[in-house]
Amino acid sequence: MKLNEIRDNEGAHKKRMRVGRGPGSGKGKTAGRGVKGQKSRSGVAIGGFEGGQMPLYMRMPKRGFNNPNALKLAEVNLWRLQDAVDAGKLDAKAEINGEALVAAGVLRRTRDGVRVLGTGELKAKLNLVVWSASAGAKRPSKRRAVRSSNSASPPRKPPRRGSTSATRARQAQGLRPVVIAALRRAPGPR
Repeated sequence: MKLNEIRDNEGAHKKRMRVGRGPGSGKGKTAGRGVKGQKSRSGVAIGGFEGGQMPLYMRMPKRGFNNPNALKLAEVNLWRLQDAVDAGKLDAKAEINGEALVAAGVLRRTRDGVRVLGTGELKAKLNLVVWSASAGAKRPSKRRAVRSSNSASPPRKPPRRGSTSATRARQAQGLRPVVIAALRRAPGPR
């Protein structure tokens, strides 16, 4: 093979249709836009317009809001932790935090913290340092003889434009470490 023989696979690069280039092209004259009407003209952005009728997106009721300061937590189930321990990817004797879970391939990224969910059963004795756990994960039947320790500060996101220190203080009060037998709150991302 030579440099001048290198080419893409057949059909990998399809040429775009050139419209408005005469009747022989198959897309001449109206260029696939049909005849007359608002949509055949240039500079038209119809979007959700329904001809003056109240559009669907305005007729539907709206509720709640999207919190820009909400923590995005990476979730991991108990069965996934047990599989990693059985495969030898996680050391059951060492402290297991978000970085250890990423290194073991259990999580792709830690995001703002790790949350343990209760699907499956954890047979190994683990010392987890995570941000939070679901009620199912905290249930004693799900985890057997796991060491108890709890000390951490809530994760902190960088302050956003327009946010006040009072708002931040209220948010910090709302994020309390959960005291459970198996898990310890991980320190914040900062």
